[in-house]
This record gives sequence, C-alpha cells and structure tokens, in this order.
Amino acid sequence: MKKTILITLALATTFCLGVAFKTITTTAKHSHDMKRVTGIGGVFFKAKDPKKITEWYHKHLGLDTNPYGATFEWYEGPDSTKKAQTQWTPFPETTDYFEPSTQDFMINYRVENLEALVEALKKEGVTIVDSIETFDYGKFVHILDGEGNKVQLWEAID
Repeated sequence: MKKTILITLALATTFCLGVAFKTITTTAKHSHDMKRVTGIGGVFFKAKDPKKITEWYHKHLGLDTNPYGATFEWYEGPDSTKKAQTQWTPFPETTDYFEPSTQDFMINYRVENLEALVEALKKEGVTIVDSIETFDYGKFVHILDGEGNKVQLWEAID
C-alpha cells in the first residue's frame, strides 16, 4: 500500500513539475514572440551626386524613380491585398543623417508596434538614438546595432 502511494505521489509530483516547467518556458518564450522586424522598409546610401545616381539607376536598371529615389511595392504575406513598400534612396555624400554611425548606408526595417519594441529594446540595453516621430505615413525611430550602425525602424501606416 505504501509503495502504491509513493508511486502515485511521484507520478503526481513529476506531472506537476512538468506542467510548471512548460508554463515557465512557454511564458518566457512568449515575451520574445512579439514581432520585431517584418521586412525591409528601405535602403539608404550616400552618393557623390544623388540626383545623378538616381538618373543612372532609372536609365540603366529601369527603376521607376521619383525625387526621393524609388519605391518598390509588394504584397505582404499570404494576404495578396495587403500592399507594402520598400524605399530606395541615395543621400548626399555630405549628409549627417546617418550619424552617429560613420557608415555610408542605413537600412530601414518595417516593424509592428514600434512603442512596445522600443521599450523591449531599452530593456535589452540597445542604444535608442532619438525619440519616436510620427508622420502621416508612419512612425520612426533610430537605434544603433551592435557595431554602431544607425538603423531606422518604421511602423508603417498602410
């Protein structure tokens, strides 16, 4: 009888520990399940003559250019009605827009829920360069990656 009770207690304890472990690991996992980057929102780079290089890309590679560079439209995910875009923009060689990074490029990443992401990044020790700015086409903030490259995060207003 004692052996049956001990086996039953051992099984119950093992079951409860398994449930507790799964709950803890599932809860911890979900804190990182927040969508962060959902795509590339833009590629920006320095050029000696942005207007001339934009014209070159238009002429030789057929980019449908505008005063800001070129915009590539595509459809997001399985919903073929949800249009998205990626911006391509040359900046003047002398721009300070990429500072404090010394690189000649900056990538813009599309994200969801920028405010929550910024809070999570702060807790993770990521350098936030400026505060979130809102425009009619989305919210933006700049961060530094692990090598000091300036990165732009964009929550689009589609």
